[in-house]
Amino acid sequence: MKDLFQALNLSCGATLKNRFMLAPLTNTQSHPDGKLSDDEYNWLTMRAKGGFGLTMTCAAHIQAVGQGFPGQLGIFSDEHLEGLTRLANGIKSEDSLAVVQLHHAGMRSPADLIGQVPVCPSDHAETGAVGLSTEAVEQLIEDFILGAERAEQAGFDGVEIHGAHGYILAQFLSGTVNQRQDQFGGSIENRMRPITEIIDGVRARCRSDFLLGLRLSPERFDVHLPDIIEVAQNVLSAGKIDFLDMSLWDSFKEPEDEAYKGRSLMSYFTELERGDVALGIAGKLRNPEEINLAMEADIDFIMLGRAAILHHDFPLQMQADSNFAPVRNPVSADHLRQEGLGEAFITYMSGWKGFVG
Repeated sequence: MKDLFQALNLSCGATLKNRFMLAPLTNTQSHPDGKLSDDEYNWLTMRAKGGFGLTMTCAAHIQAVGQGFPGQLGIFSDEHLEGLTRLANGIKSEDSLAVVQLHHAGMRSPADLIGQVPVCPSDHAETGAVGLSTEAVEQLIEDFILGAERAEQAGFDGVEIHGAHGYILAQFLSGTVNQRQDQFGGSIENRMRPITEIIDGVRARCRSDFLLGLRLSPERFDVHLPDIIEVAQNVLSAGKIDFLDMSLWDSFKEPEDEAYKGRSLMSYFTELERGDVALGIAGKLRNPEEINLAMEADIDFIMLGRAAILHHDFPLQMQADSNFAPVRNPVSADHLRQEGLGEAFITYMSGWKGFVG
């Protein structure tokens, strides 16, 4: 088993001091214009101080029309640079790699939040989203790349491209949502073209040691497991990213697809040829036992979400005591305040069944 507290050297030259990454977590703490707030700064830098080798922001939208939730961090304007620079410096000062997750919600953008009808790869009757023109898709790709350049300018070590959870890049990957007839629709090669062009653009326009990751999810939101396996293998084989982050919802579950049952969903990705690309997972990793089980499955790093909300210093606690017993839900609002959550984040987590009591 790989040692959780062993450094991980990534192909771009960056080094993760341990195998703990903070998952990108919706926290609704930014200002309405997408600028960083003190609460969001404190929440993230506290995790960096708590021992995470890499601290990732929430999904940061690369177009105003791509906002997915209230209080979302923005990276679509140079007006965001001041806060982003402060955040990058704060995370890096705690000996943690600082990474922005680049995001666009597509048809999952609430119309009342963005002030217009949301966009999608194709017209979508259920949400009322309108399909993008070819030129608009090319602009979307450009704006993801500009988001990466902005993150680099702000001093971040890298970015992760959000291709998961039914947001716009995952909408392109869906053979049912994406009904396009141009170079961005049809075959899986075409449907993943926005992702590959974003990767190529970031690599061409950001410095050589700029960290680049990709998040995929293999189920839900009209994506199909064999397609996502193929996408994952393609990006791993191309070797242009530093890490692949698989969001599995539950790290130990079997696939929902009947044809793929009988083994863990995770195993379909750990068996892929990954070359020099690091592979990590997220999904209900809540305690040392589950984390160790995941590492035994031959992954390179783990991403903590809810566990990191409950304990800002989860890595340090586990390093000090391999049998560390995390607090169990529900927890009090005061506990979350002590762990660095602002009131907006506590209110958001109160909507999660059984989390706050």
